[in-house]
Amino acid sequence: MGNNKRLFIETYGCQMNVYDSEVVLSILGAHGYSPCGSLEEADLILVNTCSIRDNAEQRVWGRLDRFLQEKKKRIVRVGVLGCMAERLKQELLSHPAVDIVAGPDTYRELPAMLLRLEESGDKQIDTALSMKETYADIEPVRTDRNGVTSFISIMRGCNNMCTYCIVPYVRGAERSRDPQSIVREAGNLYKAGYKEVNLLGQNVDSYLWKNPENPTETVTFAQLIELVALIAPDLRVRFSTSHPKDMGNAVLYSMAMYPNICTHIHLPVQSGSDRMLEKMNRKYTVESYLERIAKIHEIVPDAAITTDIIAGFCSETEEDHQATLELMRRVRYDSAFMFQYSQRPGTKAARHFPDDVPTEVKTRRLNEIIELQSAISLERNRECIGSTYEVLIEGASKRDSGSLFGRTSSNKVCVFPALGHRPGEYVRVAVESCTSATLLGNIVE
Repeated sequence: MGNNKRLFIETYGCQMNVYDSEVVLSILGAHGYSPCGSLEEADLILVNTCSIRDNAEQRVWGRLDRFLQEKKKRIVRVGVLGCMAERLKQELLSHPAVDIVAGPDTYRELPAMLLRLEESGDKQIDTALSMKETYADIEPVRTDRNGVTSFISIMRGCNNMCTYCIVPYVRGAERSRDPQSIVREAGNLYKAGYKEVNLLGQNVDSYLWKNPENPTETVTFAQLIELVALIAPDLRVRFSTSHPKDMGNAVLYSMAMYPNICTHIHLPVQSGSDRMLEKMNRKYTVESYLERIAKIHEIVPDAAITTDIIAGFCSETEEDHQATLELMRRVRYDSAFMFQYSQRPGTKAARHFPDDVPTEVKTRRLNEIIELQSAISLERNRECIGSTYEVLIEGASKRDSGSLFGRTSSNKVCVFPALGHRPGEYVRVAVESCTSATLLGNIVE
């Protein structure tokens, strides 16, 4: 089936979706589909979707209209994958461009769905969620362009049920992947020349694999990152995302023990107000969050901490907002992803909490959060001036063809003159100046 057919895939949303697209390329590649660079030359167009925010979904609807124009010119099949497929199901299938709708746990069924589509002409849909699927046995087709850093999914789904979040509904319950398959995939990447792997999960700290043949045999996340770190001393290990209620000291001690486990922790706080945290069902308080921050600095003193912040969640008051700003001043995050609240249909918040903060208030509060974080990020980067860091070169600078960029262990981006060096090399960079987002310096030979 599908001999010499061309596949074009677009991916929206998080890095987990990018990884899933690479899994799909592997599955369909085994059935005769090869990737192509444009939808105009494709026999099959797939769009892997995100439902975290409304604007991501609106972009996909616009792309489906574009794909329909392509279908009017020639025979081409169109499929919608991922979170939006899981959430909207038949609504997507009713779009005239769409032939296939497949949820995040049904990618193995795509070859059979395509075959049935060709034989019967009937549209196909499969959005069944699984309690077991992790795609552990599938080696993804890597689509990254630098050949230096790559991502590995270590678990799927989420059990946290934050009231604003759609993920548990569209990705199902939490499942941890066999650690040996993770170590094997990381080892293969290292053999292929990669120098950094990023272990992905909605909540990596709750990773817990139990041997199905001996449930008393378990592997925790702290043990997993050690196993990956032991592959090679020059293979960097990153991970995301951590959850404040689950990040234990064992992970921090593993980070402190192995120099190739990167000193960057993404620890989403979402709000600095206990009232908001309770309403979000985050299961921690500001006090316990700050205790976790203090423990990070105690065990991994040079750790960089980044976060996520939501502005304007349901019933957020000015006092709640000011509490968030105060928490930011206390923690002094290196950087942050900052958003205004976007109600997602089907979540507990959408069912029970009025989205009652006016848009103009959300926008003003978000701008204040961004302004404060920009100032803090600049301060944090200025503290790096005069220091020298080991940097893994990832590629050429977009603004200066004679310069390269890479990242420190703490995930800070550095830009520096190339001096004959190439991506994949480690260099030591002396920082001489900075912006709020970038360190600028020179290689110390």
